[in-house]
Amino acid sequence: MLTRSVHWLKVILLVGVWVAVFWGAAAAEVVERIVAVVNEEVISMSEVEQMAKVIQSQPGMKMPTGSGNDLQRQLLDALILQKLAKVEAKRRGITITAEEVDKALEQFKKKNGIADDATLSRMLAKNDLTLKGFKQQLQDQMTHEHLLLVVAGSKVVVTDEEVRRFYDQEYPKTGGKQLHLKMINMPFPPGAGEAQKQEMRKKIELILQEHRQGASLNALAQKHGVMLQDLGYVSTRDLDPELAQFLSELKPRETAPVETLEGFRLVQVVDRQDGGRSRSFEEAEPEIRAFLQRQKMEKAFQDWIKNQKDRAHIKIMM
Repeated sequence: MLTRSVHWLKVILLVGVWVAVFWGAAAAEVVERIVAVVNEEVISMSEVEQMAKVIQSQPGMKMPTGSGNDLQRQLLDALILQKLAKVEAKRRGITITAEEVDKALEQFKKKNGIADDATLSRMLAKNDLTLKGFKQQLQDQMTHEHLLLVVAGSKVVVTDEEVRRFYDQEYPKTGGKQLHLKMINMPFPPGAGEAQKQEMRKKIELILQEHRQGASLNALAQKHGVMLQDLGYVSTRDLDPELAQFLSELKPRETAPVETLEGFRLVQVVDRQDGGRSRSFEEAEPEIRAFLQRQKMEKAFQDWIKNQKDRAHIKIMM
């Protein structure tokens, strides 16, 4: 057990990391009761439960509000939209090859310091996920990106006036502080009770204790089967203010535990730096235009998929 010098900070971590959003939950491997039929496609309860596990396994992603049947219905609604999108992608001939998935997987492992597939499999198993299911999620996400471009890419226009307005009103004029962060994530399993949470607290404290005794975070992540993620440099403006203040008090290479509503995390401040000088409009313009383009495309896609839902034959059995 750690000494009183260890401070637990209870905040909601707001950094979006790892894969932006996993588009689809892994397909269920156990026959489960059907909870919805979308046209001729079925959705099982195990898919709903798997989606909850996927969300909870990823830092920066938040479970929808609510509990019990209300939470399951929100997850089901999201799965219905995903099912409609996947069918449309198939109809349009959008496919992702196994080679493309393998390349994305290698990039993911490299970014997160994961040695091999066996290590990744052990980490995924902690959240009741499999490597096969994880690769399916990568494929679904890549398919979604292609469909997004096909459906909305040519339908949105970002004007010069919109870019200038965003720069003048919202774009930060100073670089601000940036922290290079590494993080070990231990999300609460669905329905975790207080006793289970306490066991997880003991485990995260044990990892921290071993780290302070000289073991590297990479070695500890593999030893304990948890995910270590290198977030790179993150602006303090993108963090919860309380978390930013907490991390600003840590020295470079110092690691501390953080408790959130979703689980426990160990966060290491690898380095810190000033954000640099202010960026001129000409320097910032490409970044702003790409951001606004993506924002408009996402909205157009959501409007399109909701229209698909209104036209679909959907039967709910939950």
